[in-house]
Amino acid sequence: MPRTTTSRGAVIPALGNAFREHGYEGASMAVLQEASGLGRGSLYNFFPKGKEEMAQAVLDDIDGWFQAHIFTPLRVAAVGDAADARVAVRTMFAEVDMYFRSGSRICLLGAFAISHQRDRFAHTVGCYFTDWIDVLTAALIAAGTADPKSTAFRCIALIQGGIVLARALNDPAAFTAVIGDATAMATLD
Repeated sequence: MPRTTTSRGAVIPALGNAFREHGYEGASMAVLQEASGLGRGSLYNFFPKGKEEMAQAVLDDIDGWFQAHIFTPLRVAAVGDAADARVAVRTMFAEVDMYFRSGSRICLLGAFAISHQRDRFAHTVGCYFTDWIDVLTAALIAAGTADPKSTAFRCIALIQGGIVLARALNDPAAFTAVIGDATAMATLD
């Protein structure tokens, strides 16, 4: 039986889980209804444009989390001293490990980037990765890292590849190892 949800924001995490589990195409309205506990009418009340609006709301929610927990702290660190910047970069990796649940949670933006949905959500996906590379580069400059742009690019690639590897092997330790390697590379450990 559908439950009553009083806000649009309250249903977004459940929709995010449905998109992570089934992909965009596989997340039918029936799947989204079941995941959210809402009937079709309630979902359309919150998201009048349908599934695409639901997916965009999930991506925006993810972006909000990354802005608050990753991008803004790195921006602040970029104007600090080298020690503070290295701490912020280490903290970024810890937050990323937590967010992706040691690689057991897929990166929905990464999944959309390599799927048929890439063009549909190109702006959001592109901005997510560009912003992350840019703010990490700025923090790495402040930290005194040699070749900060390349290091930032490689760190993000390691994170994304680590998620895929950990899920493919069903081994969170693979993601933890990748995070450790990326942390050492970025923080001059």
